[in-house]
Amino acid sequence: MKTMLNVALPKGRLGEKVYAMFEKAGFECPSIKENNRKLIFENPEKNVRYFWVKPSDVAIYVERGAADIGVAGKDILLEYEPDIYELLDLDTGKCRMAVAAKKDFRDDTQKTLRVATKFSNITKNYYAKKGRDIDIIHLNGSIEIAPILGLSDVIVDIVETGTTLKENNLEVFETIVPISARLIANKVSFKFKGEQIEKISNEIAKQMEEAK
Repeated sequence: MKTMLNVALPKGRLGEKVYAMFEKAGFECPSIKENNRKLIFENPEKNVRYFWVKPSDVAIYVERGAADIGVAGKDILLEYEPDIYELLDLDTGKCRMAVAAKKDFRDDTQKTLRVATKFSNITKNYYAKKGRDIDIIHLNGSIEIAPILGLSDVIVDIVETGTTLKENNLEVFETIVPISARLIANKVSFKFKGEQIEKISNEIAKQMEEAK
């Protein structure tokens, strides 16, 4: 008797895209496609249970064992450094973590650089490597307006197309790291449900190879 494999999927477009990969890998769960507000779906025949969670929470569910595997952005993994296994780069949900500022910005290295961001840990690590003295201003939303209102000199944020930056007369000055969705696993689950987890991981990797 195989035990249920619990899978945390990020709500939204990315989660739907990733679920399609799982489905194609032979781990379908038809009820997930029904139009309802349920958050948990299971298919006992395939021994799989899916649940939708906020993208930034997936890693917490996986790290603490409520989910055996899940899909999280590399940004979340770098920011919170959860104790999990990163199994696969899913090559989707692609964007980058970047430093942006007003077009006329010039970095005066004599002064402490004021950086507005949601990603304090990534920011701290990035500037520590450069030996740059910074003051982190942690914000939760609308980071783009911080340099416009003089709250910060630069911002560190996720950039997908760059449209929002352009609309606010900001531009990217440096790319910190490319970001994409990753398949992650709980370390204990990987020990006890390794066969199921590796099967999913291998099937998805195969799909990605074929799509190239």
